[in-house]
Amino acid sequence: MATLTQTEQDFTQLPDLPADVFTAPLKKPEHVGDDWLEPKQTDYSAQNDAIWNDLFARQMAVLPGRAATAFMAGLEKLNLDRGGVPEFGKLSEDLDTLTGWSVVPVPMLIPDHVFFWHLANRRFPAGNFIRTRETFDYIQEPDVFHDVFGHVPMLTDPVYADYMQEYGRAGWKAMRYNRLKALGSLYWYTVEFGLLQEADGIKAYGAGILSGPTEVVYATEAQSPNRIMLNVDRVMRTDYVISDLQPTYFVIESFEDLYRQTVERDFDKLYRNLGAGFTYANTAVIDVDHVVNRGSLEYTQRGGRESGAKPV
Repeated sequence: MATLTQTEQDFTQLPDLPADVFTAPLKKPEHVGDDWLEPKQTDYSAQNDAIWNDLFARQMAVLPGRAATAFMAGLEKLNLDRGGVPEFGKLSEDLDTLTGWSVVPVPMLIPDHVFFWHLANRRFPAGNFIRTRETFDYIQEPDVFHDVFGHVPMLTDPVYADYMQEYGRAGWKAMRYNRLKALGSLYWYTVEFGLLQEADGIKAYGAGILSGPTEVVYATEAQSPNRIMLNVDRVMRTDYVISDLQPTYFVIESFEDLYRQTVERDFDKLYRNLGAGFTYANTAVIDVDHVVNRGSLEYTQRGGRESGAKPV
């Protein structure tokens, strides 16, 4: 294996983690190798396909006019409306033609260094399972619907696809500095919960928004959340919410803007100046922010999901 102390231009081998790099401990299932890839995609049942179809229909009822143009175009390019859980082989053929990416099945959340390595090689790891009817509205661990419906259509956009590969490469540097929390915050506020300023309004491109019916309306239209133009240094110092709607979203001008702010940033200097924890609360608006919408934070202050507060 390669190690994280070797040249970061070598992404051909899976990096071995030195003892002084801190990552979340995950128990690897016995049937997968060090790459954590499943031998094959799950053979989904008719009931599984029906869950996918119902989830798909629910999202398509709310996404037009709220989802980024690139996402809607990606759905069409990949024919994700053909019915049932998409077959990864066909999906990868189509993606490879468009941007050189593929989709690979993994059993669960995978270790950071393995995830980064797959992204650096233009492979998107997707959960090899789908939620049940009992967990239809919310599932904590990302399943095939979140991963494929939410993430994969964006990989048809060439600039965004390049950003995702560069994010994977950047992961190795973050691990060397033990700054995975900071890099994870960037992923959270862009790849999972990012917003985009288009000519006719703010649209969602983050998978965490696009795969949930409540959040896509809340993120783009509600008065509660802050919407702030992306500032990479600020975002990487900002805490986030895992199990509820976000108090704050960050907005990009374009995917070229996202790429420029991240790939062209000197992360060595940034990491040397970052503390181990977050500087800003997820509700904060600070003096350097370019604020698009100063939120009322009503939903958050009323207690969020646990209190039954309305996402207004």
